[in-house]
Amino acid sequence: MSESCSGNCASCGESCSDRKQESLLAEANPQSHVKKVIAVVSGKGGVGKSTVTSMLAVGMQKLGLKTAILDADITGPSVPKAFGLHGEIQASEEGMVPAETESGIKVMSINLLLPEETDPVLWRGPILAGAVKQFWTDVCWGDVDYMFVDMPPGTGDVGLTVFQSLPIDGIVVVTSPQDLVSMIVSKAVKMARMMNVPIYGFVENYSYFRCPDCGKTHQIFGESKLDEIALSYSLPVLARLPIDPDTARLFDTGRMEDANLDDIAAAVTLLSRA
Repeated sequence: MSESCSGNCASCGESCSDRKQESLLAEANPQSHVKKVIAVVSGKGGVGKSTVTSMLAVGMQKLGLKTAILDADITGPSVPKAFGLHGEIQASEEGMVPAETESGIKVMSINLLLPEETDPVLWRGPILAGAVKQFWTDVCWGDVDYMFVDMPPGTGDVGLTVFQSLPIDGIVVVTSPQDLVSMIVSKAVKMARMMNVPIYGFVENYSYFRCPDCGKTHQIFGESKLDEIALSYSLPVLARLPIDPDTARLFDTGRMEDANLDDIAAAVTLLSRA
């Protein structure tokens, strides 16, 4: 630090050892009081990330905790459908008011703002990232114990914006048993670690199918390699979810609050204590 240093790094162009790292965190809406923010991520699409997000939120709500979901998947939003929500966002002088499910889970998604749910969102990366940031700054979330952020797949602009702009306490990585996924999961884990975001562990979806007639389980997508991956990164496997037609039906009909949570109950309990 030079003798002429004022201590205000924002107005200084010098690169010195005492330079303070500028925070990129965005300020929450004044009407928001969110205690914990957990991002649910996946390295690729189609692994059931939104299903897992919905189940975790429902589980937390059933524990008596105030829960919310920020749907950060702008181009492929599906959380409103999981809860049967349709275009219910209202605005006040303080900001947007999120929709609420029957049990009181607060939800904000781009699909609740579009004239038609089937309208595509044809935006470039920076605009997508900016919209997600506004879901944090411009929405009156009120009192929330646990907010789950349903992330888009991959490691693009939106993911970077969420990790840098929102106070993420940790992430849950959703995966499936396919061999290809092991490489993609590694990318997601390495991205989180590069961004200094803690990782709570893995949830493996489509882990097996239980025959309703004989009760035997079948590994439809082959033998899982998740234990090896988890061991290599010293991370726990939080849950293994089966291929369940009932869960798929409840998601499609907007009744995820009626889903059986037995297979994910341990993960919900662990996160509630994090």
